[in-house]
Amino acid sequence: MNRTSRVMTAVAVAATLTVGGSAVSVAQDAGGGSAGPARAAVDGARGAVVSAEHLRTLSAGEVAAELAGDEAGAWDTGAVRYGVDTYRIVYRTVDPHGRPTTASGLLALPRNGERRLRAVSFTPGTELFKGDVASVSTSVWDQAPALVHASAGFATALPDYLGLGLGPGPHPWMDVPSETTAALDMLRASRTVAADRGRHLRREVLATGFSQGASAGLARALQERADTWFRLGAVAPVSGAYAFRDVELPALLAGETEEKASVIYTALALVAFNRLHHLYDDPAEVFEKPYRYTIEGLLDGTHPGRDVVLGTPDSLEELLTPRGRAMLERPSGGLAAALRVADSVCADWTPRAPVRLYYAAGDEQAVTANTTHCRAALRARGAHVRTVGLGTPDYENSRHLGSHQAGTAAVVRWFRSLSRAL
Repeated sequence: MNRTSRVMTAVAVAATLTVGGSAVSVAQDAGGGSAGPARAAVDGARGAVVSAEHLRTLSAGEVAAELAGDEAGAWDTGAVRYGVDTYRIVYRTVDPHGRPTTASGLLALPRNGERRLRAVSFTPGTELFKGDVASVSTSVWDQAPALVHASAGFATALPDYLGLGLGPGPHPWMDVPSETTAALDMLRASRTVAADRGRHLRREVLATGFSQGASAGLARALQERADTWFRLGAVAPVSGAYAFRDVELPALLAGETEEKASVIYTALALVAFNRLHHLYDDPAEVFEKPYRYTIEGLLDGTHPGRDVVLGTPDSLEELLTPRGRAMLERPSGGLAAALRVADSVCADWTPRAPVRLYYAAGDEQAVTANTTHCRAALRARGAHVRTVGLGTPDYENSRHLGSHQAGTAAVVRWFRSLSRAL
């Protein structure tokens, strides 16, 4: 639900998404590398740094010019105060089964002279292609959240998630536990890389994210002391599909979302969930011809979004067999288990940090009832949760994408207002 969404429109079908790709090399930073006395983790431990590469140094003016220069719609530059250094980090983490693996992510540090930095974790939206992530892509869209928050003075960590960027294997889409471990271990690696450069990350983490990333479970993990150093400072997700079973999936099936988005998200859910929860033995059980022969390969992370758009049908009727649709309409077994995992971010815990849920009216992808559902669930457990409407922002004729821009600007303003107390 990030740049993926850009290829779900007729405009994006005509655009070829080309970036450095997942084959980009990972080199040691000439300014000091990733090793140093500040490393708290031993090699092989979660969050240990495999490599760190300095990517770019931008002045405040260059940051502002880049954000304002997005041809499809400029990003708000009102919070830009400082230049930014960006780093690609490869770090050790675990896969959904707890086995050791590696992942990549982007760290952005402000060039403000401060040694003790407030930390922001931004968990991004859905990407179909390994190369369309912040640590690899050079597009303004993918880099913008890091640039916005870092130029406002925050050390900003963006995990690519498992299986994206330079991570091996397929991406376990909407799997909250692995999104959480990837985000937490990226924070740990970022602390090491920052310390190697004479910067110190404060304990309190300001957790934000967009779309798929709005449903990441980092905030809960931090509150429950999953890390010995980091603590939760505030929570500010934007346009999440927090209630996939009760809200988002019914909206996809009922045609309440943009049609191409419905097709791709439905296909992605079945393919990704099947890898972890075993929904079907043969794609022919749930996908019609010819997609039963191609859909799993098409969604393996190696195909640019344009290819996915062109390789999928325009309606769910063309995509799903009667059995596949029935499975989605009445989830049970493995699918029910997968949906419980996806919907766990707003269930069974009470945030003690300040929480704001940002949303756009008439969101054509993550329908706004998701936000209402999440707020009600958290308030029922005694949490004070504020919802913040962003109006009807637009980016490439998408309110969902527009909410990413408007929400990022609103979140960084709120985080700055909170920072004096943290």
